[in-house]
Amino acid sequence: MPSIKEHRAAMRRLHQEGCFVIPNPWDVGSARYLQSLGFKALATTSSGAAWSVGMPDNNITLGMALAHIQGMVEASDVPVNADFESGFASDAVGVARNVVLCLETGVAALSIEDSRRDPQRPLYEVAEAVERIAAARAAIDERGGEALLVGRAECFLTGHASPLKEAILRLQAYADAGADVLYAPGAKTREEVKLLVRAVAPKPLNVLTVPAMRLSVAELADLGVRRISVGGALARSAWGGFMRAAQEIAQQGSFDALGEAASGAALDKFFGEDQARRKTPR
Repeated sequence: MPSIKEHRAAMRRLHQEGCFVIPNPWDVGSARYLQSLGFKALATTSSGAAWSVGMPDNNITLGMALAHIQGMVEASDVPVNADFESGFASDAVGVARNVVLCLETGVAALSIEDSRRDPQRPLYEVAEAVERIAAARAAIDERGGEALLVGRAECFLTGHASPLKEAILRLQAYADAGADVLYAPGAKTREEVKLLVRAVAPKPLNVLTVPAMRLSVAELADLGVRRISVGGALARSAWGGFMRAAQEIAQQGSFDALGEAASGAALDKFFGEDQARRKTPR
């Protein structure tokens, strides 16, 4: 297994070398499978983690988040980015304290978003959000500065009246405050992506791909995107298959949807071989 220092250096190189996909597993099994496909880094998903323990997104505790992140780091042979929500603190001091705890899990990168989880005031004021990013930056720098900091503007996801304009303003401010990577999940059009890339350059932009975007990896790379994630979409895909099959059994008393399930033999073969690889000295 590469060391934490090596993982953090590898994550930094990925952002310097071009565009890459960083998919979002929600448990150890999905992480092991994704890395077997050749993905060079993984990112946790707050929604996938919450659903896996029977809770809605943004409702797990700091302790639960840290335990989940730790498990994902320990299960992965590639660098891991932590979806660290809003830092699990209401002030910058608390964000810095919790970022230290997150770094101790061995993550190669972590994101801090500017959502307050308050319908009346969805986003932190810009000055306060910048202070929180700066506090996260300082916490990382005090421990070597190797881990990457992702600054997230949640304008598109919180119903802001001018999401693109506000996201650009915020991402530029977060870049100035020390964020290494910028991210405004919810952008959907080619033009929005192009403008976001231009606004944060030369720093890398992360894009959350969604079906409505209808842009391939190659097309996003051509626009200047450096990192592509899928958020909770893979977890939702797994839940979709499970729910369809379960509802058919409960409501119709039939089992046709189970015919679309993955082969148990194939899963046992993959995880058996994967387990053997993990036990083989390198």
